[in-house]
Formats: sequence, structure tokens, C-alpha cells
Amino acid sequence: MVRNPERRVALLDAAVAVLAREGARGLTFRAVDTEASVPVGTASNYFADRDALLHQIDARLKERLAPDPAVVEELLASPKDRTLVVAFMRDLLARVTGDRTGYLAHLELRLEATRRPALYASYTESVRGELDFGMRFHREAGLPGGDETVMVLYLAMQGLLLEHLTLPDVLDDALPGVTAPEGLMERVVKTIVP
Repeated sequence: MVRNPERRVALLDAAVAVLAREGARGLTFRAVDTEASVPVGTASNYFADRDALLHQIDARLKERLAPDPAVVEELLASPKDRTLVVAFMRDLLARVTGDRTGYLAHLELRLEATRRPALYASYTESVRGELDFGMRFHREAGLPGGDETVMVLYLAMQGLLLEHLTLPDVLDDALPGVTAPEGLMERVVKTIVP
């Protein structure tokens, strides 16, 4: 197996772009090679098969969409109240909208997992791990509310992000005087977090 970490990352980022733009059916090694501007056959030298590529895309998306530890540290210096939760959700919103392609690829992975049992198992474990981490982080940081608060916030934010990145016009003027997505995010937190 070829071991050039920079090229592997470039190929994975190309795969993310293809997945977001073309969906899972368009995700071929040839399409990844073309997107990455590398010779045909390069991607197949880095990934044993399509399943391996999909699993590596999941890992790459975790890196791309992860919060910046310095931002988290800075935010944690604030009082542990609803305003801090809004700040964390604002950071999440900025990261996801800043990497729209990455989040759309994440959504495509979810859809593909419904058709591929091996991906379903590993992706369910991956996403559940992120949810469990979020609950643990919330508790350990001393943020208001408990696991139920985090679960409802998670579900509400998933819906907000889905609408904002796929059909943003649905949210425009849905609540008069409330901006989308920022104002809606603040309403979500205000409604859910004690």
C-alpha cells in the first residue's frame, strides 16, 4: 500500500467533494482521481475498495468538522450558562456552513449507510460515539441541562443544519423577524436549554 499521507488527505478531500456533489453513486475511484487531478488509478492504490474509501471519508470528515481546541478552551472560560451553549452552537453553525461540502458529504454517508450494512454498522457506531461525546462534554463542562437537553438540542440542530444547507429558502421568514440560521439557532437553544 502506498504511504504518502499528504496525497491520502488530498484524495480523501477530493472524495468528499465528489460525494457531496454527485452522491454515493457518483463516488468512483476514477471520479476521485479526476477531482484530485492525479493519474487514473491513484485512488485505487490508496484504498482497497469502495467500503474502505467510505470509512476513510468518515474519519476525514470528523477531522474537518471538529471544533478547534483553542476555541473550545476559550469558550470554556465563560460562565456556564445558556449564553455559553449559544456560543458553542454558533461555533458549530460556523464550522458546518464553513465546510458545506463536508457536511453534505456527511449527509450522503448517512444515506449510503442505509444501503450498505457494513457501513451502517460502522457509521452508526461513529455517529453514536460523537453523540455520547457531546453528552459527556456537556456534563463535564458543567453546562446547563443534562443528557436529555443535549439529545433534544442535537436533534433540533440536525434539522436546522439540514434545512439550512439543503433548502435554505424554507427557513427564510419562517418566523417573522428571526434570521436564518443564526436567529433560529438562538431560538432553538433558548427553547431547549434551561
